[in-house]
Amino acid sequence: MDLLDTKLFEFIGEAGFHDLVAAFYRRVPSDDILAPMYPADDLAGAEERLREFLIQRFGGPMRYSQKRGHPRLRMRHGRFHIDVAARNRWIELMEAALDEVQLSADA
Repeated sequence: MDLLDTKLFEFIGEAGFHDLVAAFYRRVPSDDILAPMYPADDLAGAEERLREFLIQRFGGPMRYSQKRGHPRLRMRHGRFHIDVAARNRWIELMEAALDEVQLSADA
């Protein structure tokens, strides 16, 4: 992991990750590709898990691993059909969320 990756949490903090992930998940329910992958009754849980994962990945507290163990992303996402279109859409929605929250240039 790059030193800059571990310092990102210092630049944007807990609130920055909260805003970013909330902006991403506001887009998911109306998305024709991603919405079917997210159970409507667990959208808040998915949002929390992504937020905690990103916070941990980028230098914040290790709450994700404390609650869920090793991320094991391939195993956790294995039941979903994630093809190139789904991957690209996830990135599109995350880029739109990044544009919306306008993180500092340091981030």
